[in-house]
Amino acid sequence: MTKHLLLSVLVFLCGIAVNFAQASEGNSPSAPRQNRPNIVVILADDLGWADLGCYGNPFHKTPHLDQLARDGIRCTQAYAACPVCSPTRAALLTGQNPARLHLTDWLPGRGNRNDQALRVPEIRNSLPQGITTLPGVLQSQGYQTCSIGKWHLGGGAAGPFQHGFQEQIAGDERGSPARWFAPFGPKAAANGEKNQQGKPIPGLEGVPDGVYLTDALADKAVAFIEKQTDEKPFFLYLPHFAVHTPMNAPEETIQKFRDNKPPGVVRNEIYAAMLYHLDAAVGKVMNSLTEKGFSKNTIVVFTSDNGGLATIEGKNTPATINAPLREGKGWLYEGGIRVPLIVSFPKHIPDGSTTDVPMTTLDLFPSLLSLAGIQDQVDANSPLDGMNVSDIWRGNATPELKKATFERPLYWHYPHYANQGGFPGGVIRQGPWKYIENYQTGRKELFLVDKDPGEGRNRAPDEPEKITQFAAQLSAWKQSVNAQETVPNPDYIPNPPHAKTGVISIPAKSAQVYGRQLRYEPLPHKQTVGFWVEKDDYVVFPLTVTKPGNYRLRVFQGCGKGSGGAIVEAKIEDSSLTFVVEETGHFQNFVWRDVGELKIDDIGRQEISLKAVSKPGVAVGDFRALELIPQ
Repeated sequence: MTKHLLLSVLVFLCGIAVNFAQASEGNSPSAPRQNRPNIVVILADDLGWADLGCYGNPFHKTPHLDQLARDGIRCTQAYAACPVCSPTRAALLTGQNPARLHLTDWLPGRGNRNDQALRVPEIRNSLPQGITTLPGVLQSQGYQTCSIGKWHLGGGAAGPFQHGFQEQIAGDERGSPARWFAPFGPKAAANGEKNQQGKPIPGLEGVPDGVYLTDALADKAVAFIEKQTDEKPFFLYLPHFAVHTPMNAPEETIQKFRDNKPPGVVRNEIYAAMLYHLDAAVGKVMNSLTEKGFSKNTIVVFTSDNGGLATIEGKNTPATINAPLREGKGWLYEGGIRVPLIVSFPKHIPDGSTTDVPMTTLDLFPSLLSLAGIQDQVDANSPLDGMNVSDIWRGNATPELKKATFERPLYWHYPHYANQGGFPGGVIRQGPWKYIENYQTGRKELFLVDKDPGEGRNRAPDEPEKITQFAAQLSAWKQSVNAQETVPNPDYIPNPPHAKTGVISIPAKSAQVYGRQLRYEPLPHKQTVGFWVEKDDYVVFPLTVTKPGNYRLRVFQGCGKGSGGAIVEAKIEDSSLTFVVEETGHFQNFVWRDVGELKIDDIGRQEISLKAVSKPGVAVGDFRALELIPQ
């Protein structure tokens, strides 16, 4: 065990002891069950960190969530346990890292493909049976437990009932709804034949036609709350399908945002409407708690399973932008894993408070049990990777505990290729530092993310000792949790030639970038290799050659005013050429250019590299695609 892992364990144990000692008499393990707080956990799907009004969004309307933040604490550096959904859901319910669970991708997962350089591990297809869960612990302590909404951790015998929930609605293996308006299952097509797309959502079969799914789940949650009494506490887990694709919302709500869309600003009015209904659903739950007299003794948590969808994935996408954070869902950069986290508990958590202490989904399990006064009920044989941060929420943390919590290492292991373009990789967030390791290329990045949340300045070249330390630390942690690893893919066929023309088309998304700043930028208006501000950075594109010979190289290139004139060398095998990057008026104004001829002698997997010989301007240029045309 490294000293960093030891520190994390000691801090966790210290936090448990402190919270146990400070637990109020009404919440102590020996107190009557009816005095324990109710717990409501509301989980949004694909909601970005910057999407709520209380997190600074000027376009979205989220009055109920903004009020929840005023009534509790808003965490500004909170993280999802994974950049995609199912692993985060598993982490929330178990307090265990997805790497330990061997559930590291959305279910059933993307799997292996011949355009991926690495073989990804075979993951569990459901939440493991027999594992300790948050609802299971709460049920054992007299709580009435209910799950209403998206499960996505296995169907049939792997559903909510098998993991501690006594009631459940809408929970099965699906990750998104076939349709957003009732009826939610198959319905008659226009020609009278049955449309088999989708299937009924369990528990919502009787919802009247036309009701929006988010509204229907809120109504079911309210019905559950209304039948509760003071005799026993309850745990309501409300994981919404919103704001996941497919993008859809009531037309009248969409029109409100369409009519008020600021000119020249990239905003998605459908996404805004979906979020509006999600916010209204939160309002319904909060009003119900108040009407039943539960609000003063109920912990309410709101968070998201990963960052916002910032790339194209279906109709009417991207859903959102995560600025000032980098990238989005499916990526290990901040936009993919940093999420909103709001916690309210009247008279226990100060109104309108904030914290910048990093925390993750994994922390909810031990922290909620601590607030409920039953932290000692966790099975000692069930490891918890999260930490009890409830004293930070309460505002009771000592400077020493707050510092130790800030400096503990947080880990991510995502050995998969994301549908949104993200690469297999690992992450450590420790104190102000964030270390990112690309498992395919071996590239290592380092950011002072507390001051640089946009991850714009890679400090890896300046901090070789830290890179060595973090690389060893990540490796040791993966071994400690028995993490599954990637291996080389023997069937890898990158960018093969067109079957008829023989043209080898190479998109920017297949780039392997090296150096300090150069990056592939996946956002829809870019999709380019760019940010080439360091001359010594370079890019390599993999390709497959089936016919040797001479090839004419074409580049799809853009370059802003004042940055033209860079000389770039293109090289494949022993053949190379140089060309001058031409100014196009804007880095995102792309033009096709024939730049010369290259000779390829060997067939099979090859690489073509672009390296700057000179850089007279601010940047070398942006490249969206290459083509090799047989001569």
